[in-house]
Amino acid sequence: MNKTQLVDVIAKNTQLTKTSVEEVLNNVIEAIKKSVKKGDDVTLVGFGTFTKSKRRARAGRNPQTGNEIKIPAMTVPRFRAGKEFKDSLR
Repeated sequence: MNKTQLVDVIAKNTQLTKTSVEEVLNNVIEAIKKSVKKGDDVTLVGFGTFTKSKRRARAGRNPQTGNEIKIPAMTVPRFRAGKEFKDSLR
């Protein structure tokens, strides 16, 4: 499912316009991104938690040449699924 399909499903289930749903969805996504960027966790009980994590520098290999390369340290987003979400997949 992509964003357009998600907007369609939400609009159908809530009787809201697709434009309104897309605007709300965009605002939710932006709020999550800003909060995680600041270092705050975003927890949606039953769904999961969005966090920021540091990945240390490491050595890797270029798959085309086989040469060793250095992969720099970076900050990456993480999502940890909540119990209710995990249970719904069984």
